[in-house]
Amino acid sequence: MPTTRPSRLPRLTEAGQAGRRRPSAVAPSPWANRADREQEREAKREAVLRAAAQVFNEQGFQASTLDQVAARLNVTKPTLYYYVKSKDEILFECVRIGLSMLQQAADEVTASGGNAADKLVAVMRQYAEIATMDFGMCVIRVGEDPLPAEAKVELRRMKARLDRVFRELVRQGIQEGSIGPCDPKLAAFTIAGALSWIARWYRPDGGQTAAQIADEVIGLLLKGLSIRTSQTEPVTA
Repeated sequence: MPTTRPSRLPRLTEAGQAGRRRPSAVAPSPWANRADREQEREAKREAVLRAAAQVFNEQGFQASTLDQVAARLNVTKPTLYYYVKSKDEILFECVRIGLSMLQQAADEVTASGGNAADKLVAVMRQYAEIATMDFGMCVIRVGEDPLPAEAKVELRRMKARLDRVFRELVRQGIQEGSIGPCDPKLAAFTIAGALSWIARWYRPDGGQTAAQIADEVIGLLLKGLSIRTSQTEPVTA
């Protein structure tokens, strides 16, 4: 009888050879863990919002399109919908972030030491500088007016809270004698109005930095245009 030769076993692939090895440490996954994925998604969402804020600030809300936002990010328009639901949601978030930045800065200042006048100057400086940033500028140049009524209510509530910070600092300053007698409401409107207007004409490539502009405007608000008998002292917080 003919001898039957055992058939040759197929050569194992690299993956097959690895499978026959003794178990070792768990193989690393090529996918990021959940926390890292969420962090990456949040970073990309912020990039979408920031790009949109820039487009809105440059062209206005009505004239802007999501195609322009996508082009600025080198992605397609459908990609944006993974991070936001609509153009209205984008504007709401841009304004909300800007107002939150202003409120956080004001809260940090008011929680610090110093008299009311010092705190008021510090809040004014923070306000002016944030107004020259993408989200802060969007609060002023676009704001909540294009949004549905419910969204307007929430954002205007945030604005009212910020207004109360200015009024309270003026009121405290009058009470302690660090600020001259005036109507706190009128003073708050004047301060916020003047500082907000910076966002409408500020240009990053202009002759002055945001900090320099802030100091100049604050100096005018505090000391006016009257002639001074002594050399003007720099505004300090």
